[in-house]
Order: sequence, then structure tokens, then C-alpha cells
Amino acid sequence: MKNSGTKGILKSFYSMQIFWPLISLIALILLNFIIRPGFVSVTIKDGHLFGNLIDILNHAAPLILISLGMTIVIATQGIDISVGSIIAISAAVSATVIVSGGSVPVAILSGMIVGILCGAWNGLLVAYIGVQPMVGTLILYIVGRGIAQLITNGQILTFTNKSFIFIGTGYWFLPVAIFIAGAITLLMYLLIRKTALGLFIESIGVNSTSSRYSGINSKKVIFSLYVICGLLAGIAGIIICSNIKSADANNAGLWLELDAILATVIGGTSMAGGRFYLGGTVIGALFIQTLTTTIYSMGVPPEITLVVKALVVIAVCIIQSPEFRKMLKSKSSTGKKYETKEVARV
Repeated sequence: MKNSGTKGILKSFYSMQIFWPLISLIALILLNFIIRPGFVSVTIKDGHLFGNLIDILNHAAPLILISLGMTIVIATQGIDISVGSIIAISAAVSATVIVSGGSVPVAILSGMIVGILCGAWNGLLVAYIGVQPMVGTLILYIVGRGIAQLITNGQILTFTNKSFIFIGTGYWFLPVAIFIAGAITLLMYLLIRKTALGLFIESIGVNSTSSRYSGINSKKVIFSLYVICGLLAGIAGIIICSNIKSADANNAGLWLELDAILATVIGGTSMAGGRFYLGGTVIGALFIQTLTTTIYSMGVPPEITLVVKALVVIAVCIIQSPEFRKMLKSKSSTGKKYETKEVARV
């Protein structure tokens, strides 16, 4: 009875969408452990935890935030490729407030408001004007960094405000950024899974026309999702800005939108809409950050870093694909039938 119960638990865990992303993450950590046994070691210095795993969690915090926003947008058959530019604008505004002598709360609030406004712009284009999500968010993707450069006058703004820098570099036993990402992830889970919003997202993602006929205001829902996505990107911009103690309009959040899409897909969210997994997205973001750390630690030349990263992600996505697993099962079952026939002949 115990064995059957254990098998049932294993089968249910195997069927969960989070299984393959989690296995891939564990395999990557084990690879690092084999290459460098000290990779998984965590030490306490001055009352703070230090180690590669802590660094991965810390650096993955902004990616987790924008990946969560990307997940709920993709779940409605949309996409937001402007999150990297929103990060740059948010960082530029927050840094400008700090450099101008403003208070930390005002800088934080300004960065968040900028994210909300950018998300509202994308939501207006996509939900109410009817622009294709890729095209609608492409506008801000292109213009966003130009806006950030105008705010900073084309310069890299640096600051020394310790209270603001504490957001990205401070510790409460763990890095502050981890607590921010964890709290927002919990809030997103409660918002999506403990209210009707999650059902609305799935309904719109499966069939927006049917959901509209059933009484769901799909335009308002989609608009609000882009606003949330923009807000999360704005918070990520604040974390990145405070972590590097500057606002770089050219490089802040550069290519992070692609990592967010990868994390979302690896986590099991369907690009066709309807099916999404917040937990899988978090695991996917951690996998992407661990992969990035692994590539750099192994001394892979910068010119082929993106190639290596792409190959690993492609392999994970193929392994995770239900069609690929069905194909393997069908081949193995065919082989077993062939062996059975041979034994019967003998």
C-alpha cells in the first residue's frame, strides 16, 4: 500500500508542469557542484548569508518580477517586449529624483508610477485600440530607451544615497531584493489564484470572444494585466538602479524581456494563451539566472555566451514538450511490441 501511494505521488508530481523546469534547475546546480564543489556552499558573515546560491536568488529578483508580469500577459495571447525599456525609464526617473535631492519614498513612488503609466499605454493600445500586442509594445520598446536618455540627458546618473542603495544591495540576513521578489510573488499568487482574475485570464486566453459573451469585460482585464506588467517592470527598474548605484539608459534591463519570455515558456505557460503557471515561471527565472551564472563562471567567451544559452534553453524546452515525450513513449512502446513478437516467434 505504501509503495502504491508513493508511486501515485511520484506520478502526480511527474505530471505537474513544474516537474521539468525544477529537474532542469537541479541538474544545472549539480553540474556546477561537480565542476566546483564550493558552488553550493553558503556562509554567514556579519550576520548575512553569502554564497553563489544567494547571489543567484539576488540577481534573479528583477527577472522574477518581470517574468510574472510577462506570464499573465502571455496567458491572454499577448506579449510585452517593452519591459526592458520600462526598466530603463523607471531607473532614470528614480535616479533623477535621488540626484535632485528628493526623498527615497518619492523616488520609489516615481519609479512605480512610471511603470504604471507605461503599462497603461501598452494596455490602451492592445485592449482598447486593438493593436497587435507585439506591435503595440514594440513602440515603447523602441521609444523607451530614448525617453530614458532624455531624462538623464544621455548621461549615466550616479548617486550615493545609502537608503536608496539599500534596496538593491542591503541585507536582512538575506538580500532585500529577495524579500521584495518573494512578497510580490506571494501577492501575485493571491491575486491570481484566490480571486476571479485567474479564471478571467484563462477564459480570455482560451477564447476571448466566448469570454466576452459570458459577461467578462475582456478589454478591462487585458488593460489591467498590462498595467500590472508595467508596474512590476518599474519595481524591477528600481531594484536594478539601486543595485548598480546608477541609471544607465542604454544598458539597464537590456535583453531582459527575452529572458522573461524564456522563463515564462520554460515554466510551462502556453504562448497560445489560457494555460499559465506562476510557480513554473519563478523556477524558469531561477533556471535562466543559474544558467547565466554558470556560463560566466565556466569562462565561456562573451561572443558565444548567447549561443550556449540558447542551445541549453532549446534542449530544456524540447524535453519539456508533451509532444516530444509522447513521441519517445510511442517509440519505446513500439520497441517493446517488436521484442514481444520476436519472443513469441522463438
